[in-house]
This record gives sequence, C-alpha cells and structure tokens, in this order.
Amino acid sequence: MAGIAALAAAYVLSQFYRTSLAVLTPALTAELGATKAQLSAASGVWFVVFALMQFAVGVWLDRYGPKRTASLMLALCAGGGSVLLALAVAPWMVIAAMALIGMGCAPILMASVFIFAKTFSPARLAVLTSWLMAVGMLGNVLGTSPLAAAAEAFGWRNVMLGIGAATLLVAAAIRAFVRDPAIEQVSVGSAGLKGYLELLRLRALWPIFPLVALCTAAAAGIRGLWAGPFLADVYGAEALLIGNVTLFMALAMVAGAFVYGPLDTIFGTRKWIAFGGAVMSVVGLVWLATYPQAGITPTTVAMVVVGLAGGSYGLLIAHGRAFFPAHLTGRGVTLLNFFSIGGTGVMQLLAGAVVTAATVPSEPAAAYQVLFASYAIAMTSAALVYLLSRDARPERASVRLAER
Repeated sequence: MAGIAALAAAYVLSQFYRTSLAVLTPALTAELGATKAQLSAASGVWFVVFALMQFAVGVWLDRYGPKRTASLMLALCAGGGSVLLALAVAPWMVIAAMALIGMGCAPILMASVFIFAKTFSPARLAVLTSWLMAVGMLGNVLGTSPLAAAAEAFGWRNVMLGIGAATLLVAAAIRAFVRDPAIEQVSVGSAGLKGYLELLRLRALWPIFPLVALCTAAAAGIRGLWAGPFLADVYGAEALLIGNVTLFMALAMVAGAFVYGPLDTIFGTRKWIAFGGAVMSVVGLVWLATYPQAGITPTTVAMVVVGLAGGSYGLLIAHGRAFFPAHLTGRGVTLLNFFSIGGTGVMQLLAGAVVTAATVPSEPAAAYQVLFASYAIAMTSAALVYLLSRDARPERASVRLAER
C-alpha cells in the first residue's frame, strides 16, 4: 500500500505539471514575453515527449519493473525540469522544461497500471485505474486556485522550486516502498520493441485507439491551457477568477474518474459507457462553440460537463487490456497510453495553430469558437470509429489471445 501511495503522490505531481501553465499564463506572458503559440507549444511538447517515451517505458516495465523505471525518471527528468522552469528567462526554456517534465512523468501512471494488471483480477482494472486517476487529479485541483494563490504570495518561481523538491522526495519514496510484481518471460519474437508490433496486429484494438487518443484531449487541453486565455480574452478574467473556474473543471475531472470506475461492472459493458461519455463531451463542446459569450456561470457549467465526460480513460484502458497477452502487459498499457497522451499533445499543438489562424482582434471570441468546434469534430470522429469496436464485458476480461 505504501508503494501505491507513493505512485499516487507522483501522479498528483504529474497532473499538476501538465495543467499548471493555464494559471501561470499571465506571469509567463508578462515576464518572458511568451506568446499563445509558444505556451501552446510548451503544453503540447509535454504530451508529445510523454507519449514518445511510452515505448521505452513499456519495455523497461516488462524488463526492469516499475520501481527503478518510475523513481529514476521522476527524479532526474521531472525534478530537473521543474528547476529549469523556475529559472526560465526566455520562452524556449519553458518549452525545454516542459519537455523534461513530460519525460519524467511518463512512467508514473503506467507503473501503477502495470502493478494493478499483474496483481489484481482483470475485472477490477477499470475501477482501480479510474480511482487512482481520480486521486491523482487532485494535482489538477492544486494547479488552479491554490497555485494562483501560492504564486501571488511567494512568486511562481519559488513555487516551482518547491514543487521540484517535492518531486525528488516522492521519487525517493517510490524507490523505497514500491514492490515489483513477478516479471513474465518474453519470447524472442516479442522482445524489445517487437512486442509493440505484435500488439498492433491485434485488430480488436484498432477501433479503440482513436477514442483513447481523444477521450481526455478536450478536457486536458481546455483545463490545462485554453481556459486561461479564453477567460482572459473574452471575459477579461484575472488569475484568481481563472483559478476558480478551472478549479470547478478540475473537480469535475476528479469526479468523472471516480464515476466511470465501477460503471462497467454495474452495467456489464465498457463500450457503451465510453461511447456515452464521448457523446456527453461533444454536447458540452458544441455548446461552448455556439455560445462562447453566454456568461461566466453557464460557461463554467459547460466546462464542468466536458471535464466530467473526459474521465473515461481508465475504462478504455480496461477495454483494451482485455485483448492483449500477459507477457506484453507493460507494452500493452503503454501503447494505449501513447495514443492517449500523443493524441492530447497533437491536439494541443494543432489548437495553437487554430487559435492563431482564427484570431480576429475585434472579435476575441471567434478564435475560441473555432477551437471548441475543432475539439467537437475530432471527438465525434473518434466516437464513430469506436462504434466498430468489440465490447469487453468485465466477466470476459480474462479472454486469451487464442480466443480472438
């Protein structure tokens, strides 16, 4: 339990890091002259680097276990990136710092999912992963009003130095308390990166990939970056109001992860619960795109809907987990995570270009209408492809490769 608690604390930090730029936007713009495109790049590069690291993380989890993989990367990369961010004097340093932090956070959730998949029954994977994510999303909460208040009281640079120190302490706790599960013997044909090719040949996974890639993209993108510029440009909001609005959205994301967790065992389906969540997300995004100036309260409600609907990641991991073999557990969960984080990162990078291209100085809301509509179109497309997937009911989650 102490090891899982340490990993949960690390996931809190991971969630904090990936979403903190929304609140730091005014300071980074004022002190460093960072543009919206540069801040979008900084946020996006976190996800892209995080995603690309999943291939190495999957191999290392299967070969070395979660203890060494998670503790070393968190300490060296995330801790060092936090210090670099605190010392940044130019926008490129913010981008470099977020890349390092993304690399350091890459193994954290997957180390936990690896332990769950190896230790507990397949039917419990969705609820365990979802609830760990819900706890970890407290980092989302810390990255809202608490971060805004701390930055105002102590300065954002001092706050980031303190977070860096906390990161090193958590890495030490992972090294001390995490216990590696038994490691499966891997055949020569599945060794190293070859295991990913074996997984990609499983056609049952193909319709799941697009929704895994986009299920959290809108919630993470809006909460992690675009809520700040949107509320500042359209409503003239300052840091504290931005922090309060994003706090509600962050709490909705926590609640969403908790709610999704047990639904597959209650209703006996994973596919239709995840599809319903995608539809709910599209509804919230379409409303934001249609009524961007409706007022702070209805806008906050719509963001809460998007945040609540974006909690299906753990459920989709369990859906995909039902279709890959035990000896590729590490690579399987990291492949799904690659699509999730990679999709979010690519959407962040594209979102920066979309907002820049659609910006009309006399109509500040226009660019954000295009942004929200783009998220809605992407989510709708992924949900339609997901309809082709084969359901993985909890009672059948232990199905073997030979049955596919």
